[in-house]
Formats: sequence, C-alpha cells, structure tokens
Amino acid sequence: MSGSAAVGPGPLTVALLRGGPRAAVKVAVVALHLRGAVAPGPPGTIRTSNPSPGTSFAPGLALEKAVRGSLYLPAGLRELMDRPRVRRALAELRSEAVAAGLLRRLPPRRTRAARRVLRELRAAVPLPAGPEGLPPADVLLAVALYGDAALSVLVPRFTEAAGLTGRGGRPEGGPSWSSGGDGGGFSGCAGGWGA
Repeated sequence: MSGSAAVGPGPLTVALLRGGPRAAVKVAVVALHLRGAVAPGPPGTIRTSNPSPGTSFAPGLALEKAVRGSLYLPAGLRELMDRPRVRRALAELRSEAVAAGLLRRLPPRRTRAARRVLRELRAAVPLPAGPEGLPPADVLLAVALYGDAALSVLVPRFTEAAGLTGRGGRPEGGPSWSSGGDGGGFSGCAGGWGA
C-alpha cells in the first residue's frame, strides 16, 4: 500500500471527495494523533498534546494546522468543525479540489475525474485488517478511503475515546457541508455525491 499513498490527491482531499468536510476533519485529527499532537480529552473530545521530540509538521497542510490551532480548549468533532479557522481551511481545501477538477462548485458534487480517482484508489488499496506494519501515510489513506470502518480497525481506542464515531460522533453517511460560516455548502448526498 505504501506506493499508492504518494500518487494522486492526498488523504485530506480523498476524504473530502469521499465523505465531505467531516471526513476530511477526521483524517486531519488522525494525522495529528499519529504524530502525538492531539489526544483524547474529556469523554468524546479531542485535546492538544505535546508531540514527541523530533516530530515535524508538514508544510502546506492548512487543515491540520487549523484543527490543532482550534483546540485551544478540548472539543468534540461537531464543535471543532464549527470553529472559524477549521471552516476557512475546509473552504480552502474545497477550492483546491475545485481548481484540480475534482469538485464542481455548483451544484456542489464530485466530478467524473474524482469518482474515477476514488474507484482506482479503492481497487489499489483494500481496507487493512489491522494497523500492524502500516506506515502513518497508509493509515491516513485507508481512513480517507474507508472512513469509520478504517477508524475502528486502525485506531480503535483513539476513535472511541475521542468520539470520532458512535455516541460521540455521527457515523459517516456521505458528504455533508455545514452551511454555517462560508456561505454555500453541501447538505446531504442529494447533490450527486454518490460514487
């Protein structure tokens, strides 16, 4: 699986295409968790933590930076997505996907190219049976492609404690843009998001 993580759109964009902004934020949270930058907070929330010495943050990942910067207080996923900095980073990620020809602006939905990319990635990258031997990039790609199914297999303790699924988080049912803050967003799957 390692080679496929470096080809095509990154995990944040793949998650956005597959499941919308909520999925992209989950991938950003998992990326930060894998680097030790976030941990579970009070039940169902995420909080910052001190990353391990030598941990570096990749430049250009605005959504990850926005998520970490927005955790000035522990927050659940829904609250985190409502924070202005995260909404702005999601709008930027969406704009990049539009510019790359992967999303249509109006009506907001995946393009044929995006559907092809997701189909090819799923064919090349099956859902892993467990985290053993997977580098972080492959964990992130699996979470981006398979959402909650990958979260429960690859980072189950963190997923449950942080409220990313189950009672603390709404299970992924497809893309859904919050209409708050950025003016025009997705709401539900009716916009042709099916793969």
